[in-house]
Amino acid sequence: MDRKIGIIGYGSMGRMLVEKFLESKSVSTENLLVANRTLEKIVHLKDKCTVCESNREPAKEANIVFLCVRPGDMKDILLEIKDCLKEDSLLVSLNGSIMFEQIEQIYKGKIAKAIPSVTAEVNQSQTLVCYNERVTEADKECLSGLLSCMGTVIELPEQEMGMGSELVSCMPGFIAAIFQELCASAKKHTSLSESQIARMVLHTMVGTGTLMLEKEYSFEDVIARVATKGGITEEGTKVIHEQFPKVADEVFEKTLEKRRQTTIKAKESFEGTR
Repeated sequence: MDRKIGIIGYGSMGRMLVEKFLESKSVSTENLLVANRTLEKIVHLKDKCTVCESNREPAKEANIVFLCVRPGDMKDILLEIKDCLKEDSLLVSLNGSIMFEQIEQIYKGKIAKAIPSVTAEVNQSQTLVCYNERVTEADKECLSGLLSCMGTVIELPEQEMGMGSELVSCMPGFIAAIFQELCASAKKHTSLSESQIARMVLHTMVGTGTLMLEKEYSFEDVIARVATKGGITEEGTKVIHEQFPKVADEVFEKTLEKRRQTTIKAKESFEGTR
């Protein structure tokens, strides 16, 4: 029998899961159960999946339950659904700030965390997953197969999910910010339009990534191919190697510290839980 999939929370992550599961036909209409705090936001899905009037309904019926909610709402929802979950249910949190340790204060069953990237919208996500010790290999295979409709799935230890998130979930934002600045600087020296500059850079970026992945080139390999001794590209790469490391270090120092603070705050929200 096909597994039933429950999604609690229809924000950006919940919406993306619903869309991808239906688009890929990895979950049938009757086996996809969706609940949201504001029912009016999901009534339009009634012809595409099972619209639930409470969080307890998908928790009771589904084999895999995705919690796509804010950290501040997680404790209350766990308390609401804990006695509804099946004995062999797999609970999947899409919030990286809340650790297994906190969730297990309320629900002591099988728990996973999944962190997709915005690139899932074009089926190019590197979705990170980690599991508590109760999750079986069969559970892992099932979840990985389900999430593969968005791209590749990478299993990491829970303690590495923070840096993993920086590299695949936050990185599209970092890359966009870097190339936004490069394009803005280029515009100062040309009559080309901003849109033309952006498209040239974006296609070059995609082509470079494809080249490196398909040919298994390292960053150094690409630099050596393009930056000939005494040439134009070498001048640019010298500036980047001299100036950018300080920026890169500060990016990770700031974001990892923010992540640490967010995790502490999430932990505090679970204090006093029995």
